[in-house]
Amino acid sequence: MQFDNNDTVFVRELGIDDIAAIYHLGEELFTSDLYPYLYRTWDEWEVIGLYNTDPEYCLVAEIDGELAGFILGTIITKSTWTYGYILWLGVNPQFQRRGVADKLVDKVISRMIEDGARFMLVDTDPANVPALKFFNRKGFGNTREHIFLSMNLSKHEHYGCHLTR
Repeated sequence: MQFDNNDTVFVRELGIDDIAAIYHLGEELFTSDLYPYLYRTWDEWEVIGLYNTDPEYCLVAEIDGELAGFILGTIITKSTWTYGYILWLGVNPQFQRRGVADKLVDKVISRMIEDGARFMLVDTDPANVPALKFFNRKGFGNTREHIFLSMNLSKHEHYGCHLTR
């Protein structure tokens, strides 16, 4: 199907019937080949869990009735701070550069502000330059590098191997 920039992006809350389609789109977008250092792993529980706990921050974008993208977020309150956190943002490659991500982010930010968020967080793989540029354009900044360390536990003495220094 051919689309042009005049197609309207319709944003709505994620419904139970959207879970499978969103999961499969996320499977395409968030592969370990593309992003081997993601500390969260894309699986069906990412969608189901957030749909159950934070449905108002789980939104779907459609163009002509087709899934164009999704955003999954949450609100976290710690003592006197309430902040929004975008955990996943995905746009179907055939709908990129049509304002889908803009509309999803704008809508989730608006909802989070309505619910008292005073601060927003989003994270991405440092090699994901398009995402970094997009979020900078949307007003996210103050970039902080975070280092994740890993250990292959199959080499642990518990499994009969001894680590050498």
